[in-house]
Amino acid sequence: MGHLRYSNNIANCAAALTISYLIVAASAGSFYDDIDITFGGERAKILNGGQDLSLSLDQYSGSGFQSKHEYLFGRFDMQLKLVPGNSAGTVTTFYLSSQGAGHDEIDFEFLGNSTGNPYTIHTNVYSQGKGDKEQQFHLWFDPTAAFHTYTIVWNTQRIIFLIDNIPVRVFNNHDASGVPFPKSQPMRVYASLWNADDWATQGGRVKADWTKAPFTASYRKFNANAKIVGPNSKSTSSESDNQAWSTQGLDAAGRNRIRWVQNKHMIYNYCNDRKRFPNGLPIECKNSRFL
Repeated sequence: MGHLRYSNNIANCAAALTISYLIVAASAGSFYDDIDITFGGERAKILNGGQDLSLSLDQYSGSGFQSKHEYLFGRFDMQLKLVPGNSAGTVTTFYLSSQGAGHDEIDFEFLGNSTGNPYTIHTNVYSQGKGDKEQQFHLWFDPTAAFHTYTIVWNTQRIIFLIDNIPVRVFNNHDASGVPFPKSQPMRVYASLWNADDWATQGGRVKADWTKAPFTASYRKFNANAKIVGPNSKSTSSESDNQAWSTQGLDAAGRNRIRWVQNKHMIYNYCNDRKRFPNGLPIECKNSRFL
């Protein structure tokens, strides 16, 4: 994505004092407390006493925000209501990312479309600066009519993408096979609404209709049940062992649901794109059923 991109005993003790972990309770807080507006000025609005947030896009600029904290593993939930009507050319996002060269990133991107045509849900995983792990879906509901919950679970074994608690994608840790996995770089939560009409809708053939601007997407109920990384945090990392997300995988019901989503609603899977990978599919495509 073209967004913001982003450790001898004495030395270890000093590092431990500087960077430690704090478990965040899974309760909806206030956007005033949890996020900073990163661009777009008044196009980003915190509403309803901090419970709601809207991002707008016009022909001059989009808008976005980031979490105040950085995290290393956790469960991240956000409710979104996407741009209604003719959303062609727009991209709404909810993702995790570290900063700098060789960054890690876990993406939900929502690619707008012309009126009456479905949104494309675009997912990707970057590790050490390399992505190219796209899966795309059409939804089984109208994401503009009401709020729906989009979730990223990130632990040491896997990354799970969920929509209304239905798993749509799992990216397993195949680090032992030489596939980089995000495991050491703290990431912030980001969200944005921006103009990508050079590629977002039908390969860029359908452009944004600026007579319909401003385009607006709505966010609420951001929960981060996660390890905060930062200075002066009280060290309570041992509590993470009791957090369900830290070992979360798919049970039998989850496997049935992801099978249904991938059979009925997946429209692109990089692991099936032999034309893109003429010399052989990526290693993880051979080693994991649900990607």
